Amino acid sequence: MPWNKSDYPVSMKNLDARIRNKAIDIANALLDEGYEEGRAIAIATAQAEKWNEDHPAGHDRSGLPHDSDHRDSKSGPSGSSSHGNLHIVSADEGWALKEEGRDKPLSTFDTKKEALHEAKKTASEFGVNTIIHGEDGRIQTTKSS
Repeated sequence: MPWNKSDYPVSMKNLDARIRNKAIDIANALLDEGYEEGRAIAIATAQAEKWNEDHPAGHDRSGLPHDSDHRDSKSGPSGSSSHGNLHIVSADEGWALKEEGRDKPLSTFDTKKEALHEAKKTASEFGVNTIIHGEDGRIQTTKSS
């Protein structure tokens, strides 16, 4: 069910309007990607709050996860019962965090360090491993959650 500014999940009612609108956009994009509704809401809310921290009012560079090459898009692994390992890989202009078996990145970052930080949090939350690749695409190391 797609949401909008006047019809959104009850769990988003206490969010500031700016954060709620971003969460609605992210949740709708996640639903389009096939995420389960409850998981999409949880991921979208967390990512919208993070986005708000990273993009203070007046500096909005909005973008939806998975539908553009926007460098600040963030989302989490799929809501399915079996989560794929996470891979940190070199991207066109930085580093990408990808879920195993998916072509589109979950997130993109300017530095490998930023990608590692996000991967650590996400892998821990979902109980998956993180596989770190070098710029040449070869696996450098694997970290267990």
